[in-house]
Amino acid sequence: MRLPPGGRTAAVAAAIALAVPAHATVAEASPQVRPGTVVRWAGEGIEWCAVGEKRFEPLDGACYYPVDLLRRSGALELARGRSGRREVTTVQVGKFDYPTQTLTLPRRMVELSPEDLARVERENREMARLWTREGPRRFSLPLGAPLDPLPPGGRFGHRRMINGRLRSPHGGVDYSAAAGAPVLAAADGTVAMVADQFFGGNAVFVDHGDGLVTMCMHMSRVDVHEGQPVRRGERVGAVGSTGRATGPHLHFGVRWRGARVDPALLLGDPGAIQALH
Repeated sequence: MRLPPGGRTAAVAAAIALAVPAHATVAEASPQVRPGTVVRWAGEGIEWCAVGEKRFEPLDGACYYPVDLLRRSGALELARGRSGRREVTTVQVGKFDYPTQTLTLPRRMVELSPEDLARVERENREMARLWTREGPRRFSLPLGAPLDPLPPGGRFGHRRMINGRLRSPHGGVDYSAAAGAPVLAAADGTVAMVADQFFGGNAVFVDHGDGLVTMCMHMSRVDVHEGQPVRRGERVGAVGSTGRATGPHLHFGVRWRGARVDPALLLGDPGAIQALH
């Protein structure tokens, strides 16, 4: 059949419209995001947020999507619900681009004995059970600082060259502080685990709901116990150098819905988090 002038263009447009579900909105561009970051998709009347099959509640009129530090580069589809409609957008996770930190540590802390390796593997399994915890959200953004005052911190995501060998990237932020300085809960929550770990030393993990778990490591002492409710700003321990540490400091880490993300993003202004439009 011969199409009238302009008919071919109209037919192509109609085919494209049929290919996109009426209940979905597809973004025109795919912004690039960094692994280990959080992206924010704000809007009026958001009812739910989702990544894959996992749904969660919006926070202060926006959906927050944590992107794991070790997520492979490529497309990541994000969704939300508004007024009964499912809206979809896609971001492109970029390549791992963090710098490398060089450290020299005692040989026994790097070349593990069979007994120490078994201990580390057990401790990793114990921590992994925390990343799937769910429950009502008990925090708001920004999170409270784990030290008061909060000194400059960094090295999130840095790959570590330890004794000449490349190791896994650093999953938290290190804050230099005097031994014995109080370590504070970042938000209301429940102490999910207290542990004396090979790498982390004296460590406290707090479950804040909505899949958010904060962790404080290398402490000289712990002042809470498992199952204990804590309030934002409450003391949970003191700065130390236990575990694999070269001096007194606090390792502060965050897992949000299983993803390792830069804690600095959640300690700062939420409006500064990368926004989707």
